[in-house]
Amino acid sequence: MDDARVQLVAAGALESMVRDIFVAAGCDDEEGGRIARELVGANLTGHDSHGVVRVPIYVDWMRSGYVHPGRDVQVVTDGGAFVVLDGQLGFGQTVASQAVELGIERARDHGTCIVALRGAGHIGRVGAYAETAIAAGLISIHFVNVAGSPLVAPFGAVERRFSTAPFTIGLPLPQRPVVLDFATSLVAEGKVQVASYGGKPLPPDALIGPDGQRSGDPHVLYGEYTSTDLRSPGGGPGAIRAFGEHKGSGLALMCELLAGALTGGGCAGPLDGDRRGIANGMLSVYLSPAHFGTQAEFERIGREYLDWVLGARPVDPSLPVLAPGDPEARTRAARLAEGVPLPVDTWAALRRTAAGLGVPA
Repeated sequence: MDDARVQLVAAGALESMVRDIFVAAGCDDEEGGRIARELVGANLTGHDSHGVVRVPIYVDWMRSGYVHPGRDVQVVTDGGAFVVLDGQLGFGQTVASQAVELGIERARDHGTCIVALRGAGHIGRVGAYAETAIAAGLISIHFVNVAGSPLVAPFGAVERRFSTAPFTIGLPLPQRPVVLDFATSLVAEGKVQVASYGGKPLPPDALIGPDGQRSGDPHVLYGEYTSTDLRSPGGGPGAIRAFGEHKGSGLALMCELLAGALTGGGCAGPLDGDRRGIANGMLSVYLSPAHFGTQAEFERIGREYLDWVLGARPVDPSLPVLAPGDPEARTRAARLAEGVPLPVDTWAALRRTAAGLGVPA
């Protein structure tokens, strides 16, 4: 980001402000605090696409009835080591956290648990849920989709068919946990939002227009907008591209089928004219190394192998080989010390949202 276009905000002050916004909008103190903690937590890890840039649109979704405060998951099917849950369009930070807690509890009892969550509001950074499972000593695998949100073109196409369809794995290796967490699109939609507000520019091939031309211009996705407008992904003619050509496109398809079709929550499309808003689906698998009887081998062999991988000679001696999750840990430490950098348009949008709810910035 251009330093002249960035506002640094202390993490604690930012979290308090966001909590107050959601409480003023209709959440109770606990839920408002949870949403704020998860959004600011995403900023702290460098995942600004899932951070406070989302606050204005979350508030707009609440007002429109697309997401509802104070709702809990409901059990649809309970098979002990597997369970289907409906989020009832509650805030994702609430209902996804409840689904993760249940998956952890059942995996501790049974050694493994599969949790199918549907109908959740935007659940935020999926890596945070993998980190929760790691803290409980569990491996977790998460397939995620967004029902009603086609944004990504399949390999070889120009029309939207997939959501950004995140995929996450967390491994509790001793003193060196590993979290792989990425959207199957070349960039997350939130990164397009951040770029549109003057943040980090997009790669020049992140988007594709209806003419097949690749672009890094957010207008391809959003259409025309001013600095004060909420961004509408449906406003533009183009799409986000899948990462890794056919490989990312194939993984996105599997995320849609597992998180959308198997959970019963719906895939990114075809769009139903009666659908209002979006909903996340997440299929999560929790594994307990202790129950498998291989925990000691897993930790020893896994850590030895990871250390060997990271010991590979780097192309640039000043840039060591990193494990998934290392950049997030470094960014978190830096931003806790120095403040969270927000594009000035993002900060202005946040202040406008606060002012509209009578919350002092």
